[in-house]
Amino acid sequence: MQYRQLGESDVKVSAVTMGCWAIGGRWWGGTDDAKAVAAIHKAIDVGMTSFDSAPAYGFGHSESVIGQAIKGRRDKVQLLTKYGLSWETQKGEYFFTAPDDDGVDRQVYRYAGKESVIRECEQSLQRFGTDYIDVYQCHWRDVTTPLEETMEAMDTLIKAGKIRAAGVSNFTVEEMEACRKVVPLASDQPPYSMVKRDIEADILPYCRENNIGVVVYSPMQLGLLTGKLTMDREFPPNDMRADSAYFSPENRRRVIAFCDKLRPIAEAHNATVAQLVINWTIHRPGITAALVGARNPAQAEENAAAADFRLTEDQATQVEGLVKELKLEL
Repeated sequence: MQYRQLGESDVKVSAVTMGCWAIGGRWWGGTDDAKAVAAIHKAIDVGMTSFDSAPAYGFGHSESVIGQAIKGRRDKVQLLTKYGLSWETQKGEYFFTAPDDDGVDRQVYRYAGKESVIRECEQSLQRFGTDYIDVYQCHWRDVTTPLEETMEAMDTLIKAGKIRAAGVSNFTVEEMEACRKVVPLASDQPPYSMVKRDIEADILPYCRENNIGVVVYSPMQLGLLTGKLTMDREFPPNDMRADSAYFSPENRRRVIAFCDKLRPIAEAHNATVAQLVINWTIHRPGITAALVGARNPAQAEENAAAADFRLTEDQATQVEGLVKELKLEL
């Protein structure tokens, strides 16, 4: 496993970082806490020591599961989590409504006022069972709060030792520029995959130029690029893939054919298509790490092993050609 520094901070993360959205149990067809804990233990054992979460992932459930799993192992891991999606206040900008564990609908707002951010940090610390967070990220921009106020909260938390570094997620270049006038940014967390590469136009060049780490999410495009997708796969209504244009019949056909072309290249490294996709992602210029979910120990081990090989120059050129040829109807 490679460990890469996030910007000018002193935080290093594993190039393959475990994304813990799915273990929150919502929008992804449920979860099994015991298997999730076992997956986290396996991830640590094989060197995938960084974990990314957010309070909104199951209304705190993801963070709590991570906290359970890292008891006695806090010194071996890096915790990345977020703030700015609040269901305890109706301030800010309405984002979505979802049921909690008791079946009660919760309205979630994008809100990052200073007092709310500091309160959210304390709540996350309690769920994790720790006294500091390695990287604390603004989940989404709250347009009702000046960025200066939000970043002042980051500065306060850094000085208090509650967080080691500040980051953002889903931010534009202009928004990051405004943030950096108040506090250094260690990282940005945008979506990125073989079929979603828009950040190559502006986000990646800006982050490279200004030494900001880039930790991308959804490199497998919600499982579309695993090489395991079939035409007859069905998703339950509570699974967000059920209504995703990426999973339309025509797009599935194109991706299945694409993965079939990747398979011989992956097999040359004793790897799966999914591992090849992860490997491609973490070696893209400007990418610091990729978030990849795991529901069980076997998946965690497979994901971590994706960092253990390097494509030859000819293979990299071949993969890039196949990626450019793949066009989806979105």
